[in-house]
Amino acid sequence: MPKLQGFEFWSRTLGGARHVVAPMVDQSELAWRLLSRRHGAQLCYTPMLHAQVFVRDANYRKENLYCEVCPEDRPLIVQFCANDPEVFVQAALLAQDYCDAIDLNLGCPQMIAKRGHYGAFLQEEWDLLQRMILLAHEKLAVPVTCKIRVFPEIDKTVRYAQMLEKAGCQLLTVHGRTKEQKGPLSGTASWEHIKAVRKAVAIPVFANGNIQCLRDVERCLQDTGVQGVMSAEGNLHNPALFEGRSPAVWELAEEYLDIVRQHPCPLSCVRAHLFKLWHHTLQVHQQLREELAKVKTLEGVVAVNQELKLRCQEDISRQKEGEKPSGGLPFFHWICQPYLRPGPGEGSKENGGARSKRALEEEEGGADVLSKNKQKKQLRNPHKTFDPSLKPKYAKCDQCGNPKGNRCVFSLCRGCCKKSAFREAADCPGSLPLLSAEGRAGLPSANARSPEMLHWGAGAQAGPAPSLQRVCSKANNKCASLKGCREPDGASRPCACETSRREAGRAEPGPVKTQPVATGGSRCLGKPLKEGVWAGLSPLLAVWPA
Repeated sequence: MPKLQGFEFWSRTLGGARHVVAPMVDQSELAWRLLSRRHGAQLCYTPMLHAQVFVRDANYRKENLYCEVCPEDRPLIVQFCANDPEVFVQAALLAQDYCDAIDLNLGCPQMIAKRGHYGAFLQEEWDLLQRMILLAHEKLAVPVTCKIRVFPEIDKTVRYAQMLEKAGCQLLTVHGRTKEQKGPLSGTASWEHIKAVRKAVAIPVFANGNIQCLRDVERCLQDTGVQGVMSAEGNLHNPALFEGRSPAVWELAEEYLDIVRQHPCPLSCVRAHLFKLWHHTLQVHQQLREELAKVKTLEGVVAVNQELKLRCQEDISRQKEGEKPSGGLPFFHWICQPYLRPGPGEGSKENGGARSKRALEEEEGGADVLSKNKQKKQLRNPHKTFDPSLKPKYAKCDQCGNPKGNRCVFSLCRGCCKKSAFREAADCPGSLPLLSAEGRAGLPSANARSPEMLHWGAGAQAGPAPSLQRVCSKANNKCASLKGCREPDGASRPCACETSRREAGRAEPGPVKTQPVATGGSRCLGKPLKEGVWAGLSPLLAVWPA
């Protein structure tokens, strides 16, 4: 059977779908899609899947798609994020038998998409997108679709959509916000951009943005002329949105939990859905929020739903005639209704316009306000303080900025001191434990060291350090035969290291030739020793055997 394209694909394969549930990470799983279909949704998308992980991980494919489909869940579109044409096509080939189309995510504005270089952060790379869509259109047995965000300029958005259509995109979903419009900065989606795209392309277009109720759906279809309307956040707060109903929150929760028993999903997904569904009620009964967060089983979630139902029914029984909803809500808190995200610096209406915690911290200095994470740490350790002025101040390493070692004669941290000890041909008393076994081979053992040396190394450094005696400038780490040891004054000294004794074949150290160094340092194995290093080595070498 030839692959259907454009409007033929939309009308025959997708059944002319007008009410669409958006792809939502960890939110549009099978159980939620089935609930949405029961209440008016005609087309659903899977959560966004990572193409690269989908290709290499069989368990990821099984958990996120192969075991997440059923005959009732059609038509269905699988969405991938990708930035490589070959990887995208490989993932799509593995998924095409389980869906009706493959969608490329070009609309995700989150920071994780920026780090991974996908989603809306590909919208400037038109050559790459053309290659991805063209290759998928040629290789796949199902149509390829795209979900995009708009540019600030309508003209550029139109050219962007036309480029995708020319490359082989068969259906385009346009979210009427730019990639910068997210979180508190979401603002209002531009239906003018969507309308312009719809007039400029010859493929079906879905609109996304500003959909909170069925009235918004109808108005969007009329104002923009699109073939369908997609809802994400509106659907999460009221799965019956496309039916035009606003049932009680516990009713839809009970129905959803029944579906989860038949089609299990991670408890984290269930909990996330109920936090959305119960958003307004949890502002009133905040203890239930804590209970829902702590529950560990599906039966526990069911028990919390029953408790919420009882409390809402008590609120209904106490309701007075003519009483209006509080907090500026269109309905009472136990009714499914949209959530309007507050803008920057605004508080939620349920809290009477209270400022956010971060805003209060900025205004009041945040001295007495601790996050929940810090409160938990303080419960475990009551003496813990988070006041920056009370934290100890550490001297910093001269090279990397980490806290320097208290005993390091070079003013370095432990890591830099270890590197310096080998690179500069000098050892630091405070970093002896960091030396390698090869480096420690020539050093006297703890039993062979004098009490004076052990006392100094333990940190009791009162009084003058032991004087310098016969030494090897590299603390006997690498001293080779017949090269011996030199001292700063250039005087000849017998070599005292075991290596020289062993390699020279003599039991006692013998005299060696010396070569004075003009800078006042000395040489061992031809490597210069910096000025001042001898002063640091003197405590270590003071007890060296003669």
